[in-house]
Amino acid sequence: MDMRVAAYGIIVDSEERILLAHWIEGRRAAWTLPGGGLEPGEDPEKAVRREVREETGYRVVVDELLGIHSRVIPAARRITPAEQPLQALRIVYRAHIIGGRLRNEKDGSTDRAEWFAVSSVRTLQRVKLVDIGLKMAQEREASVGVL
Repeated sequence: MDMRVAAYGIIVDSEERILLAHWIEGRRAAWTLPGGGLEPGEDPEKAVRREVREETGYRVVVDELLGIHSRVIPAARRITPAEQPLQALRIVYRAHIIGGRLRNEKDGSTDRAEWFAVSSVRTLQRVKLVDIGLKMAQEREASVGVL
């Protein structure tokens, strides 16, 4: 089995808008959390900062780890033809913007980034990771102060 480890950011502003990137590598284009695969030896927090910058133009600070999600993708469902299944290990962080400006990625796995009202996300064509990340964030908020 192959493995891919990636780091993603949940970035919500003071107006309750979430920053998403438009992913174009899959079987159909869809909105996703900004982020992506770790380089060999790269720290996951550094990876999410690098990936958010590449895909959105923003510089971020990582606030906290929200969770880790694992998914096994059968070989026949992988984007690139392969003989082995792929385990996707996705590390999700809450982050906030400290600089930069919104811009679109060039020649990457995404073609644009946009802000959406969190309440409107369910109407978007999106990958499941968006819902998984939002659920992680909501569960974390509900558990703050509870030991």
